[in-house]
Amino acid sequence: MYSPGGYPVSHFCIGDDIDFLVSDREGGIWASYGDEGIYGDHPQTSAGLARWDTDGTHTWGPRGRLPVWPLGGSAGATEDAMVWLAWYSHEGPFLSRVDPATGDITSYRNPVRDTDGIAVRGTRMLLTHRFHNRPGVELNRAELVDDAWVTTSQEKLRLPGPVVMRCAQGRDGVLWLRAGDTWTQVEA
Repeated sequence: MYSPGGYPVSHFCIGDDIDFLVSDREGGIWASYGDEGIYGDHPQTSAGLARWDTDGTHTWGPRGRLPVWPLGGSAGATEDAMVWLAWYSHEGPFLSRVDPATGDITSYRNPVRDTDGIAVRGTRMLLTHRFHNRPGVELNRAELVDDAWVTTSQEKLRLPGPVVMRCAQGRDGVLWLRAGDTWTQVEA
C-alpha cells in the first residue's frame, strides 16, 4: 500500500505467478494466476482467479462456478462496477464477468485466442493480441449476440513504439495501450 504522497506504507502477499492485476472501483485487487500460482502452495491462488482487499484479505474466488478449471489468466478490465477476466484452460479461452457486490459470475467462450487486452462497454468488447517487441497489436471488435461474443472486425493497429507483455489496460469501454513511452486509447 502507498500513502497519498506515493510512499510505501505496508505490503502483503497475494500469491505467486501473477499473470495480471486489475483494480475495481471499490479498491479491490483482482488477480489471475499462472500455473505456479494455481498448482503451487498458496491456497487462495489455486482457483486461478481471486479478489483481495487493500488490507490483503482474500474476498472472492470462483468456488467451482467457472465452466472449467483455469490454467492461467490473460487480461482483465472493469466496466462500471463489473470486472471482466480473460483466462484460458485446456478447453480454450474464456471471458468471465464478475459482479463484485454479489460475487456472481457469467462466463462466455472467448472468440479470440491469445487475448492480452480487453475493454468492455455494454454489448461491445475490444480484444487485443500483441506482437511482442513490435509496434503493433491485432485489435478485434466483438459484439454480444444471443449470449455469445462474436468477432465483428479485426485490424492490425500500428502503435508509436514496441509493445511488451501487459501493455493493455481496459477501463469503462476504453482500452489503453502502452507502446514504448506512449499511451494510446481505443474506444469500444
